[in-house]
Amino acid sequence: MLEPLRNARKALAGEEAWIVGGAVRDELIARPVVDVDIACRDPESAARRYGRPVFPLSERHGAWRVALDDGRTVDFTPLQNGIEVDLSTRDFTINAIAQPLDGGDLVDPFGGVQDLERRVLRAVSPSIFRDDPLRLLRAVRLEDELGFRLDAETEQLVREHAALVERPAGERILAELVRLSSEGYERLAELGLLAPLGGKLERLRALAEPSAEMRLVAVFEQQLERLPISNDLRRYARTLLRARCPSDLTPRSVFRFRRQTEPWATEAARFAGGGEELERTIEEARGRDPAEPLLRGDELGLPPSPEIGRLLALVEEERAAGTISTRKEALDLVRREVGDAASSDVTES
Repeated sequence: MLEPLRNARKALAGEEAWIVGGAVRDELIARPVVDVDIACRDPESAARRYGRPVFPLSERHGAWRVALDDGRTVDFTPLQNGIEVDLSTRDFTINAIAQPLDGGDLVDPFGGVQDLERRVLRAVSPSIFRDDPLRLLRAVRLEDELGFRLDAETEQLVREHAALVERPAGERILAELVRLSSEGYERLAELGLLAPLGGKLERLRALAEPSAEMRLVAVFEQQLERLPISNDLRRYARTLLRARCPSDLTPRSVFRFRRQTEPWATEAARFAGGGEELERTIEEARGRDPAEPLLRGDELGLPPSPEIGRLLALVEEERAAGTISTRKEALDLVRREVGDAASSDVTES
C-alpha cells in the first residue's frame, strides 16, 4: 500500500484526507491491501492530481477512481460533514474505521477494531440494508472471505431484509456472487438470500472443487442468463448445462463428447458427473490430437454449405476412432458419403 499512499499524500498535501474502509480493515488484520479508498473534500481534483488515468466512479455520489498499472485502484470519495459522519454511512463496523492520510491515530466511533479482534460483522446502523440492499450479499461475501461471522442482531437484520436482495443492479449482484465459495452459497441459502435470486444448491453440492464460474452455473443454471454475464460465460454455461456423459469411454464416444463441449470438455465432464476416469480420458485424448487435419474444406470440391462441416467432422471422428489414418482413406470415406455422382469433385492432389 506504500506507493499508492505516497502518491495520494502528494496529491492531497495540506488537505484533510482519510484512508477509510477495506484498506484500513485489511491493514489491521495483516491481509493484502488491494484497493485504497480515500475520503477528501474534492475527490475529482484529488484524483486528477494523482497523475494516472481517472474516471468518475459514481456521478451520484461524486466519487472518482484512479486506475493503477497493476490492476489496483485508488478511489477518492467526498468528505462533506466530517469523518465521523462519513463513517456513520458505512455498512459494517469493521469498514467504518479511518486513519489520517498523513498518519496518526485511528478514528473508530463504532468499535470496529474490537469487532476485528472478535472476528464479527456488525451493522453500523439498522438501516444499512434498506440504504443499499447489495450489502446483504456483501455481508455473506465478507463472512466467506474473512472467516468472520455476523453478530446475532445483524444476522436478524439480514433475514428481515432478504426480499430486497434482488433490487441492486445485475452487475453489482454478479460481482458479489462470483467471489463466493461453495460455503458462501450455503450461507446465502441459510439466510434466505438465495431463493429470491433464483438459485438452488443441489447441483453445487454434488461438485468437488468447482471453479467460481462453475459454481455460478451450478447454482443458477438457466437463471444465470438473467444477470449481465459475458458472452464467454454464457457459452460456458450453455455448454455445461447441455452436457451428457458418454455411455462408454471408447475413442468414438469421447470424441463426440469433446466435439459438443470443447474447450470445456473436462469441466463439462465434472459438471455432468462423469467422474475422474472420464476427465482423465479426455486429457489423454487431447494429448493425442493430431497437429493437422487429414482434409481441409477447400479440398472437397463441394460448394460451400453445412455439408462440408459435417463431412470434415465425420473424417475427424473416424480418425479418432481409429478406422482411418491417411488422407486417401479420408477421401474414400468422403466419396462414399457424397455418392458416386459427386465423387469426381473430391480432389486427389
